[in-house]
Amino acid sequence: MDQLPRKLGLLDATLIVVGIVIGSGIFLLPNLIARNLPSGTAIIGVWVTAGVLSYFGALAYAELGAMMPATGGQYVYLREAYGDWCAFLCGWVFALAVVPGGIAFLAVGFAIYLDQFIPLSAGARTAVSLALVSGLSAINAIGVREGVWVQRIFTSLKIAGLLLVIGAAMFAPGAKNPELPPLTYGGYGIAMAACLMAYNGWSYVSFVAGEVKHPERNLPRALALGMGLVMALYVSANLAYLHVMRIPDIAVSERVGAAVAERVMGPTGATVLSAVVLLSIIGAINGCILTGARIPFAQARDGLFFASFGRIHPRFETPAFAIAMQAVWTCVLIVTGSYESLSSYTIISAWIFYTMSVAAVWVLRRKTPDAPRPYRMWGYPVTLWLFVAVSLWFLVDAVVNQPKVSLIALGLAAAGVPAFFLWRRLRPTT
Repeated sequence: MDQLPRKLGLLDATLIVVGIVIGSGIFLLPNLIARNLPSGTAIIGVWVTAGVLSYFGALAYAELGAMMPATGGQYVYLREAYGDWCAFLCGWVFALAVVPGGIAFLAVGFAIYLDQFIPLSAGARTAVSLALVSGLSAINAIGVREGVWVQRIFTSLKIAGLLLVIGAAMFAPGAKNPELPPLTYGGYGIAMAACLMAYNGWSYVSFVAGEVKHPERNLPRALALGMGLVMALYVSANLAYLHVMRIPDIAVSERVGAAVAERVMGPTGATVLSAVVLLSIIGAINGCILTGARIPFAQARDGLFFASFGRIHPRFETPAFAIAMQAVWTCVLIVTGSYESLSSYTIISAWIFYTMSVAAVWVLRRKTPDAPRPYRMWGYPVTLWLFVAVSLWFLVDAVVNQPKVSLIALGLAAAGVPAFFLWRRLRPTT
């Protein structure tokens, strides 16, 4: 078998977008944002702004995905726009840190939330995290349909649970929200960065572009529908939070979602919200496992990684070896605790490649102007340059305000440069 079969429909691709993007951020980040913004209007405004900008990025990926509907997605776009070296660095960062680090972070978070239902020792939490990663990886290795069904079930339950909490909050008595001190650049920057992180993950559906049916039509639709639904849920959730709680109370609440659910539904509400978070995390982990292994798979197919990662299982029709190795490395990160450090660095490293991928629309329109483009980015070039400008601001702001973390993140990506030249020199065949 030369290629992975196209088994994913529009619904599957859309739920991959929603399932990965909505993790635990909407339940935890509002308190950080409330500490830095002065009013409900500003809070809703930053969520909308970050959502619209992320949507612009998704539009760029929609054009690239419809133009090059190949497994690996983002990796392929960077290869075609800038060359093998850039694609290798993307694969290096995502396979080594971004994807497994994100999965490990979510898996440990799942065990922490599960502790509210079943008391767990530190060792038991680690065991639960490892079992979750191993189990979901096995399901996705057995078949893409099996992995997609997990995604359908848990993402649907996640959406239903979130809607339940939002609906209950909207019918509860309202809280009076006084205006706080004036908005500052520093406060807005922190809030904007937090919101952009909450919307992170929309690019992952591009990794399975080679397995989407009618990709020239379904990829743009999945990105548009998925991001539209995510933004609607995020804004609605924040409106619900602000309806029930005063901003100072949100600012001091570590788990805003649970606090709101408990206020409107009593102790049962907090239990319901914790269950929603668990469902949300499972959906996000499954989506990352389903899509993440496709980058080293595509990289191996190009001769830029071990050939075994590019093999398709003859029975399961999946990159089973790549999925298994991704699971092994993720488990190592969980056991050693190194995922905690990686989670701080990977968002900055990943954003470099998001920015370059969106800019690839401009590069490729000049490099290959006559190539078929079934979908063209809406609002181009304004939407493209707005995304790039904000992304550059995000990266510069991170360097200025988080110099240590940013330098380590840049070092992580830069470490792939000598690895690339060494690889080209050795060029292993197995």
